[in-house]
Amino acid sequence: MNSQKNQKKITDFIKKRPYLIWWVKNYERLNNKAIVEATLNYGDWDDVQLLFKILGIKNVAKIFQKQVKQKRNNYYPKSKNYFRLYFKQHA
Repeated sequence: MNSQKNQKKITDFIKKRPYLIWWVKNYERLNNKAIVEATLNYGDWDDVQLLFKILGIKNVAKIFQKQVKQKRNNYYPKSKNYFRLYFKQHA
Protein backbone atom coordinates (compact mmCIF):
# COMPACT_ATOMS: atom_id res chain seq x y z
CA MET A 1 0.00 0.00 0.00
CA ASN A 2 2.78 2.43 0.93
CA SER A 3 4.46 1.78 -2.42
CA GLN A 4 1.23 2.61 -4.27
CA LYS A 5 0.87 5.78 -2.21
CA ASN A 6 4.41 6.88 -3.11
CA GLN A 7 3.81 6.04 -6.77
CA LYS A 8 0.70 8.25 -6.76
CA LYS A 9 2.67 11.05 -5.08
CA ILE A 10 5.49 10.89 -7.62
CA THR A 11 3.01 10.75 -10.52
CA ASP A 12 1.17 13.78 -9.11
CA PHE A 13 4.53 15.51 -8.64
CA ILE A 14 5.48 15.13 -12.31
CA LYS A 15 1.98 15.94 -13.60
CA LYS A 16 2.18 19.32 -11.86
CA ARG A 17 5.56 19.99 -13.50
CA PRO A 18 5.17 19.43 -17.25
CA TYR A 19 8.14 21.76 -17.83
CA LEU A 20 10.41 19.02 -16.46
CA ILE A 21 9.40 16.41 -19.00
CA TRP A 22 7.65 18.27 -21.80
CA TRP A 23 8.12 15.54 -24.43
CA VAL A 24 5.89 13.05 -22.56
CA LYS A 25 2.10 12.94 -22.76
CA ASN A 26 1.33 9.98 -20.47
CA TYR A 27 2.82 10.69 -17.03
CA GLU A 28 1.46 7.47 -15.49
CA ARG A 29 3.83 5.41 -17.62
CA LEU A 30 6.96 7.18 -16.37
CA ASN A 31 9.19 5.29 -14.00
CA ASN A 32 11.09 6.79 -11.08
CA LYS A 33 14.35 6.78 -13.04
CA ALA A 34 12.93 9.08 -15.72
CA ILE A 35 11.42 11.40 -13.12
CA VAL A 36 14.68 11.61 -11.14
CA GLU A 37 16.68 12.36 -14.28
CA ALA A 38 14.27 15.06 -15.47
CA THR A 39 14.06 16.70 -12.04
CA LEU A 40 17.81 16.75 -11.41
CA ASN A 41 18.47 18.09 -14.92
CA TYR A 42 15.66 20.61 -15.35
CA GLY A 43 14.07 21.22 -11.94
CA ASP A 44 14.65 24.08 -9.57
CA TRP A 45 15.76 23.60 -5.98
CA ASP A 46 12.17 23.33 -4.68
CA ASP A 47 11.43 20.57 -7.22
CA VAL A 48 14.55 18.68 -6.11
CA GLN A 49 13.70 19.02 -2.42
CA LEU A 50 10.15 17.75 -2.99
CA LEU A 51 11.53 14.82 -5.00
CA PHE A 52 13.79 13.97 -2.03
CA LYS A 53 10.80 14.16 0.29
CA ILE A 54 8.71 11.80 -1.85
CA LEU A 55 11.34 9.21 -2.85
CA GLY A 56 13.93 9.76 -0.12
CA ILE A 57 17.35 11.27 -0.71
CA LYS A 58 19.13 7.90 -0.46
CA ASN A 59 16.84 6.34 -3.06
CA VAL A 60 17.29 9.32 -5.42
CA ALA A 61 21.07 9.12 -4.90
CA LYS A 62 21.04 5.39 -5.70
CA ILE A 63 19.05 5.95 -8.91
CA PHE A 64 21.36 8.83 -9.91
CA GLN A 65 24.54 6.82 -9.23
CA LYS A 66 23.31 3.93 -11.40
CA GLN A 67 22.41 6.30 -14.22
CA VAL A 68 25.70 8.20 -14.31
CA LYS A 69 27.74 4.97 -14.27
CA GLN A 70 26.26 4.05 -17.64
CA LYS A 71 28.36 4.86 -20.68
CA ARG A 72 25.61 7.08 -22.04
CA ASN A 73 23.30 9.17 -19.92
CA ASN A 74 21.27 12.31 -20.40
CA TYR A 75 22.61 14.40 -17.54
CA TYR A 76 24.11 17.77 -18.27
CA PRO A 77 27.77 17.85 -17.19
CA LYS A 78 27.08 20.61 -14.62
CA SER A 79 24.11 18.71 -13.16
CA LYS A 80 26.10 15.48 -13.01
CA ASN A 81 29.03 17.14 -11.28
CA TYR A 82 26.84 19.05 -8.81
CA PHE A 83 24.76 16.06 -7.74
CA ARG A 84 27.78 13.76 -7.50
CA LEU A 85 29.25 16.18 -4.98
CA TYR A 86 25.89 16.81 -3.28
CA PHE A 87 25.07 13.13 -2.76
CA LYS A 88 28.61 12.39 -1.60
CA GLN A 89 28.09 14.96 1.15
CA HIS A 90 24.40 14.40 2.01
CA ALA A 91 23.32 10.87 1.14
